[in-house]
Amino acid sequence: MRIKRPAIVAVSGFSSEVGKTTLMCDLLRAFHGWEAIKVTRGHYRSCGKDPNACCVSDLLSDEPVIRSGRKQNYALGKDTGRYWDAGASNVHWVIVTDAQVEQGIKQAVERVAAPGVFIEGNSILDFIEADFVLMVSRASGGTIKGSARRALSHSSAIYLSNITEEGTDERTKFALWRQQSGMDGVPGDLPIYTREDLPELIAHVQKLDPSAHIAAGLAATQQNDLSSARR
Repeated sequence: MRIKRPAIVAVSGFSSEVGKTTLMCDLLRAFHGWEAIKVTRGHYRSCGKDPNACCVSDLLSDEPVIRSGRKQNYALGKDTGRYWDAGASNVHWVIVTDAQVEQGIKQAVERVAAPGVFIEGNSILDFIEADFVLMVSRASGGTIKGSARRALSHSSAIYLSNITEEGTDERTKFALWRQQSGMDGVPGDLPIYTREDLPELIAHVQKLDPSAHIAAGLAATQQNDLSSARR
């Protein structure tokens, strides 16, 4: 029995509006045939924000809601629509309560048929193991939300976005923020990429080998079968 799992690249962020979706789209353009997953958490009440922009309370159910395919989740200008426009072969929109995140993200990954998938979010890393985790930050750092602090422990690299700070030296500005904020230990010795380094970043991600997941799954199954036979 072959157990197949796609290569998983997670795109997390220090906070909202730091450029996660922009990076997701840049990566999707480079990885033809890969899929994308968007996780949206909602509450059974008004979240106090613009309902046309973010509120999904009316879409929640007793079980995770997963909308896969262009007909179910394409919306011009929305994150899912941007993924499609960037070339995703399929997009899965996961709509969950906080208690449903684990079940929802695992079910969405099971739907992925492509060799790899990009997943945007922080909390997903509490429940799945990604092969590569990019933590997106503004060059000026800023506030780090709780879920991002947890995600940092899983991060493989930092990506400095310049979506609101064009013309700056991102690395110098980030180093200054770390020093002034007392965050010298964050993110440790993780490699740092900027938009200028996208070709290098893409080349690194291309080294991920989905066949390794098949082999690992097959080995685990064989080991379990062997253990069962010995009982």
